[in-house]
Amino acid sequence: MILDPRSWITKDKLINTLQNVSKLRIPVSRSTLLTISAVTLIFFIAFSIRLLPTRWGLELSEFDPYFQFRFTEHIVNNGYFEWTSWFDTQRWYPSGYNVNIGQKAFPGLPLTAATIFNILSALGVPISLYHFCVIFPAIFGALACLMAFFFGNDIGGKAVGLLSAFFLALNSSHITRTAAGFFDDETVGIGAILLFAFLFLRALDNERPQKHSIIYAITAGLALGYVTASWGAALYPIAVATLFVFALVLLKRYSRRLLISYSLTFGLGLFIAINVPKLGLQYLTTQAILPVLGVFGLLCLCEVVKVINSKRWKLISVVVFFGVLIAGLVALSYLGYMGAIAGKFIRVIDPLQRETSQIYISVQEHRVTAWGSLYYDYGVGVLFFGLGLFFAIRDLTNRNLFTIIFGLTALYFAASMVRLTILLAPIFGILIAIGIANLLRPFVTIMKQTRRIAVGKKRIARPVGKEFSATVMILIFMLLTSTYAFPRARMYEHADMPMTIIAASMPLKMDVGIWIDAFEWMKIAFPEGNAIICSWWDYGYWITVRGNQTSLADNATFNTTQIALIGRIFMSNETQAINILKEQFDGPRGPPTHILTFLSFYTDGVDRGYGDEGKWYWMARIASSDEKTNSTYGEFFSEEGNGTNTFGTSAQTEETNVRSYFEWNEEGRQTVLYKMMIATKAVRGASGEFWPQDLEAGDGEELVYFKNPKFFAVNIGSSLHAVVAIFEIDYSQLGA
Repeated sequence: MILDPRSWITKDKLINTLQNVSKLRIPVSRSTLLTISAVTLIFFIAFSIRLLPTRWGLELSEFDPYFQFRFTEHIVNNGYFEWTSWFDTQRWYPSGYNVNIGQKAFPGLPLTAATIFNILSALGVPISLYHFCVIFPAIFGALACLMAFFFGNDIGGKAVGLLSAFFLALNSSHITRTAAGFFDDETVGIGAILLFAFLFLRALDNERPQKHSIIYAITAGLALGYVTASWGAALYPIAVATLFVFALVLLKRYSRRLLISYSLTFGLGLFIAINVPKLGLQYLTTQAILPVLGVFGLLCLCEVVKVINSKRWKLISVVVFFGVLIAGLVALSYLGYMGAIAGKFIRVIDPLQRETSQIYISVQEHRVTAWGSLYYDYGVGVLFFGLGLFFAIRDLTNRNLFTIIFGLTALYFAASMVRLTILLAPIFGILIAIGIANLLRPFVTIMKQTRRIAVGKKRIARPVGKEFSATVMILIFMLLTSTYAFPRARMYEHADMPMTIIAASMPLKMDVGIWIDAFEWMKIAFPEGNAIICSWWDYGYWITVRGNQTSLADNATFNTTQIALIGRIFMSNETQAINILKEQFDGPRGPPTHILTFLSFYTDGVDRGYGDEGKWYWMARIASSDEKTNSTYGEFFSEEGNGTNTFGTSAQTEETNVRSYFEWNEEGRQTVLYKMMIATKAVRGASGEFWPQDLEAGDGEELVYFKNPKFFAVNIGSSLHAVVAIFEIDYSQLGA
């Protein structure tokens, strides 16, 4: 018997079912719905902008992300704990690189990416690990904008939260460090710092039940621990939170809740930190962390003084505390247990110290920030930053106090180093949002008022009318539009750039592709990865990860002597260079097999400066600044002023279109780098034309120890050329 659906689906049953379903709906106010819609829109705007580089191809960008990918790949292939004993023999040949204790071994980002990738793989999502790591930064950059909303919402309400998220979504510094391909610590670091601040401040709310405060303190500790496991800049949020709590004590805002929350948060956070192999137990006795312990002791003292009624015992407690504190510091220093702050952090605190390291100042992102760049990043928003500080100071709540400390310290450090403008990005946007929201609040209130009808001769006086309020709001909107829409905003310029390797590390908006071609050739020519390639340290990660070959140095820059030796190889004559290669780099697989250089120049032979022809100066300075190489091979490089040094002098072309270039002297023309430059310029380009037509006599002579060059070249426009040149190293002539 076939059942007729009409027998069990009746009109009454259908109506009853729909009524029951309607009872399950979640009541959502119009305001909440609009807020959710706005946050969702901001998230997708942030994500979309950060995906712009993918139109050039799915590649990792810059240099450090290649190490992070290699670390992640090792975890995916070998498990979550094997990396603690990982000794990477393809880096820093011949000594190798101990990832467990290395300079770049924060596991937070690789572990996060590996975990998410494993989950996606288990769900059957068809994506390679490499492509996943390319997209990963854009996702977490957009998530950081969500955290900016929640943090800003707690500080000043929904308006501040939405504006904070919007400004971070369109901030060029944040976009640069979270765009697709930039798979580095900042990707997760900024969002985690905001999460820590959000949870820690909630833990201090006196309006919340103690149970909730404990939960927030524990989760804040987990967030802080994650930051310490992911980013060396974790010292910054630790310092800000410590200074904030110290300020609360000075302002007589101590409470038992503050002691409990601080203890739980920093206790758990530092417990996680000392279990990070790179940090270890000694992390607790570094000069950067000791203030955390000192403030904890101060909070304990406040609690003791609070419960003691006797003034005498209060005084004794204070004296004992400071006595123990001073004695402890002296003992730690005398016994050698007090660890110094790392040099890179000292150079941020005191910019004058950066001149002590040639490698440090040779990196572009370590330069002092030009104040004008802050305006380029935020436009007219800088006008509201000071206004935001004013409103925060006027209403000095705990959250506003934290915001002030965060904002002023981040501004100082961002001015000290270009790279740290990303630390300023979230809090700068929050303070701008506070300024705008508080400035507009009275005008919004006026706009919401209903018009009152005058009764008799009485009229309600109002300072300004709705028309004026609307004008002010439109004016501010137009000012913001001038920054984020017209003309082409800087954020789009930063986002709409190809990955570094695609553009051949040149500031060009085009697919150059010569580096990728070179690495594909390496994989075919040396499928077992048995080539050992000498290059300047900038290209080390690329050679190891993208080319699957062994490199002598990379961006970890932990062995400055080895980098100095590489600088000497390029800036010495052939005989000296081949001897350094044989004496200093002869390892278990023999000495290096190839030497690589990257060059850019005009058709007339004048150097452009994008490649090693623009880096030789740092090769020479770093080589001459290392005491070990000087003691072994003698003094190397000197500067005489006016652009004159050991290898030549600065000059300019005599054309109408004046261009600066370096005029090499006889000693300069004997260097390995110069001879490689001439050998590269002398070959035929892709168009079949000789690049320079006016080589000096003798410049084209064949290199003795560096043979069989392989060129990967491209003509850019009608006059600019870029070449990756790889030479074989011939030791057979050595000693002949």
